[in-house]
Amino acid sequence: MNIILFGPPGAGKGTQAEKLKNHFEIPHLSTGNIFRANIKNETELGKKVKSILDAGDLVPDETVVDIVVDELQKPDYENGYILDGFPRTVPQAEALDKFLESKGTAIDTFLMLVVPEKELVDRILSRADGRSDDSPEKVKRRLDVYRKETEPVLNYYKKKGLVEEVNGVGSVEEIFDRIKNTLQ
Repeated sequence: MNIILFGPPGAGKGTQAEKLKNHFEIPHLSTGNIFRANIKNETELGKKVKSILDAGDLVPDETVVDIVVDELQKPDYENGYILDGFPRTVPQAEALDKFLESKGTAIDTFLMLVVPEKELVDRILSRADGRSDDSPEKVKRRLDVYRKETEPVLNYYKKKGLVEEVNGVGSVEEIFDRIKNTLQ
């Protein structure tokens, strides 16, 4: 099962991806986790990504696609995976589809976590693992960038008939139950 877990910042993608990973025993590929690990370890990629994220911008498509394609070629991903934070733009989605097609596979489901904006802002600002871009102004900027550059990805996958919308409000378990029901 190849799943894209999608939604705005603060929708709970990382939390739900970990639950899906354990439930279905498939790997969770989070571009955010890859970036944060590189930032923490102060790699060249980490320094580059940190300056981009600190400005509230998105990492360039080419960089993100290269990282994901490189990762997806590992044997761990042969029996399915959960993509979290990727693709974020239509060019990334097109590059992913082209890569998967070359491997004779495709995305099975695009899960969209739907959460009202006020809830998103509250969640982000109350996170225990606060990030350098978690101020109210930068959160609003990230949500604006999301709407402008990322929401078109939703329409891309809607045209392919792969989108399943899931109510992302409630307890972690309630949301996870909705996701499991959607996937069955």
